Amino acid sequence: MLGSGRQVGRSCFLLHTPNSKVLLDCGINPGIAEGPEKFPYLDVSEIGDINTIDAIILSHAHLDHSGLCPYIFKMGYKGPIYMTAPTRDIAALLQLDLIGVAYKKAEFPLYKAEDIKEMVRHSVCLEYNEVTDITPDIRITFYNAGHVLGSAQVHINVGNGLHNFVYSADTKYSKTRLLDPAVNRFPRVETLQMESTYGGKQDILPPRKETEEKFIQLVKEIIEKKGKILVPELGLGHSQETMLRVEEAVRNGEIPHIPVYIDGMIWDINAIHTAYPDFLSASVRSQIFQDNNPFVSEIFKRIGSPTERKEVIEGGPCIIIATSGMLVGGASVEYFRHLADSPNNIIVFSCYQAIGSLGRNVQEGNAEVSLGKDYGNEKVAVKMKVETLYGLSAHSGRNELLQYVSRMSPKPKKIIINHGEVSKSLDLASSLYRLNNIETVVPRNLETIRLK
Repeated sequence: MLGSGRQVGRSCFLLHTPNSKVLLDCGINPGIAEGPEKFPYLDVSEIGDINTIDAIILSHAHLDHSGLCPYIFKMGYKGPIYMTAPTRDIAALLQLDLIGVAYKKAEFPLYKAEDIKEMVRHSVCLEYNEVTDITPDIRITFYNAGHVLGSAQVHINVGNGLHNFVYSADTKYSKTRLLDPAVNRFPRVETLQMESTYGGKQDILPPRKETEEKFIQLVKEIIEKKGKILVPELGLGHSQETMLRVEEAVRNGEIPHIPVYIDGMIWDINAIHTAYPDFLSASVRSQIFQDNNPFVSEIFKRIGSPTERKEVIEGGPCIIIATSGMLVGGASVEYFRHLADSPNNIIVFSCYQAIGSLGRNVQEGNAEVSLGKDYGNEKVAVKMKVETLYGLSAHSGRNELLQYVSRMSPKPKKIIINHGEVSKSLDLASSLYRLNNIETVVPRNLETIRLK
């Protein structure tokens, strides 16, 4: 475990077989501004020279899984990196944005655009259900993870049937507007590694329909007060789901026809969704094929400059969908800074807020928060309404995680839990063991687990 053991962020694992070394994901911790805790432990003796790694597998494009991949190439890695085509395109986009954010802060980025190009050049793109030999004793197959566009669970067959390992990464085990649910039927499985982001006893996500209705209700209330609705979003997955929901509500007259502003990486990532309709749910795919692409509806207006941002802040009632989702840099912080002072405005969190992030501090109800050193540690009084809608997550809630395992075919003999805060990971592990009588472990970072 090189990262994400009993924590969310910096997902990275080294899979070591008699003949191969494979890296599964290599991300950063987006909730931490700087310091060694931001990155995986790549300096372990098991890796040594970076070129002893035979292959890298990237499950999806979120930066807590992909953010450090170009750095591996900067260090001199020359091997392949396996992923789906949408993951390749979106990861490169998000990584370029990471460089741009560093330059804006007058910091040295971790890597340059050339390193991202090198990663793209070494990318081997696989379809779902396509079986591929990646080293002499490892064969992999990608399956839909239901989390974001192109996200994959990795079925790893070691030594021609010696051991079958499923790295599920981040999953959504229910149908959303955007994607079909995660697959949980595999040819063979001995060990499953799964996330626990919402694995705690209290993480029972309400039904999506109920949450969507609550969101619409909140929007109506704020519009009546002539206020603004700020929705900080992850550029990938979450924001597209929100856009589909808002577009439908305006089209059906559930909410008044007010401007919906899109700011940050979201617009470019929408274009990638349109380019890969086969990875989307049947309903969105048919809309795109019928020339009725919801992502380019005239209700959405793209914001791309400080001047346009100022006009939005000074203008009338509107919905603002902006990155970053955790208020860690990006346009969403700028909007929050100007809108926080009025009780007529609202901020709606619907994606995970990492410990230590500005979003988490606001979500926890602090009356005053610091914007961080990028804003000279400026303090902002939070008078706006703060709401969290848990039912819209791109991650499985506790019940979905339990169902994913209970309905899994075949059942694994061992489960490894990662990608969750300590209490949630331990909670989920004990419940899975009790319900299924399967050996369940929650390793710490730098722990080694023998699979056979």
